[in-house]
Amino acid sequence: MRVVIVDDEPAARRTLRESCDRQADLAVIAEYGDPGEALAALLANPPDLLFLDIQMEPMTGIELARALDPARLPLIVFVTAYDQYAIEAFELSAADYLLKPFDERRFAATTARVRERLAAGSAAERAATLEALLARLGSAGGGAEPPRLLAESGGRLHMLDAARIELVESDRNYVRLRVGRETFHARSTLQQAEQALQSQPMLRISRSCLVNTRHVSEVSRTLRGDFILVLAGGATVTSSEGCRDKVREYLDGLRLDAR
Repeated sequence: MRVVIVDDEPAARRTLRESCDRQADLAVIAEYGDPGEALAALLANPPDLLFLDIQMEPMTGIELARALDPARLPLIVFVTAYDQYAIEAFELSAADYLLKPFDERRFAATTARVRERLAAGSAAERAATLEALLARLGSAGGGAEPPRLLAESGGRLHMLDAARIELVESDRNYVRLRVGRETFHARSTLQQAEQALQSQPMLRISRSCLVNTRHVSEVSRTLRGDFILVLAGGATVTSSEGCRDKVREYLDGLRLDAR
């Protein structure tokens, strides 16, 4: 099978490429870190199998998948580090998924299903399946069940309910997630984390910090007028000058609601 890998993280592309190299019938013909460049190449020369990361900028994997030619659609394996993309939807569809980080056993199981589906289904059937999957993904955040995020702490991976996350802070190529007195890490940008937590009332208080307002327990001011927020788990953060007005508007809204 001719394989293309699209992921904006070099380490993730390398992991997928090495996993493909260990299977004799998989040949990686191209890999891309830029989704726009990948889309142009996929439209010109679609492979048999596409490993497609979801969390990319400026175009997500979902947006890229929507832009592919339905008549020449490869079989797609979505790759994600976040459970908020409704993994149940992947399991109900003919498309498959890989949840980062994955091991060789999981990769082998995925490619075994890929071979079966590639042999059994036509491009038209794959297009119909993809459309149904994307429709599920598009409405995944609308249910009562809050999304969950995958994050690491102490060398172990944990599934975190979005509603329990009090604070998100950027840390170079990672974000720190605060749940009570515990801190977790995930490979993400702050913008990606904000999108993943869109079901929650997240308030940006600085360029590097988001706060879930449901967990704010105390508010005070500095001498220069910035806001000091104390969270339920005990963390204390201070707003920046650039976000001062946004925080003030949020607090004014609470005062109005209380009258």
